[in-house]
Amino acid sequence: MFDFSNARDHMVESQIRTSDVTDVPVLAAFRRVKREAFVPNAKVALAYGDSHITLDDGRVMLRPRDLAKMVQAAEIEPTDIVLDLACARGYSTAILSHLADTVVGVETSEEAVARATELLVESNVVNAAVVQGHLKSGAAEHGPFNVIIFNGAVHEVPKAWVDQLANDGRLVTIVQKGPIGHATLFQKSGDVLGERILFDTSAPYLPGFAPEPAFTF
Repeated sequence: MFDFSNARDHMVESQIRTSDVTDVPVLAAFRRVKREAFVPNAKVALAYGDSHITLDDGRVMLRPRDLAKMVQAAEIEPTDIVLDLACARGYSTAILSHLADTVVGVETSEEAVARATELLVESNVVNAAVVQGHLKSGAAEHGPFNVIIFNGAVHEVPKAWVDQLANDGRLVTIVQKGPIGHATLFQKSGDVLGERILFDTSAPYLPGFAPEPAFTF
């Protein structure tokens, strides 16, 4: 029988720690959450690989190294409220639940919400909930948020996300305007939004987030 526990430790040691992720609570969260529990049965062999995993409905499970670096950069505090956009089956929500006070995941269909909720319950996550909504709209009724994470690439960050950040709130996503994107940290201070590139990477655009095609004459 495959040893998922050993694979999870190997993922942390060979993919995450070697990518300058040193925050102890972040490393502990990635050791604790069973990634294989959130992967479709047909792709469970890919659960601990060093790559993105394409899921249903145009969703993606970001490669462990990328997600860990983004989570570390968000500097999540135990009192924070976190918004996890495009949470898919709930893996990122489960990771965040071990770092924050409350996590709100957002998915667009009833089926996705029900599936993620079931998997989180099976993983004994008690401080997170997945709600249905439009990804670009965020979840204003549950905010403001100290941290917002988007699981995919965007061409531009929607204004609604920025509006839902608390003062000193952090937003982390992959901004992609070509073949190579940048994991980027945005931080809100009053009416000012600072921006810092974290590292180069790429990820699929989720439906509705790709740039509009340019018209030529």
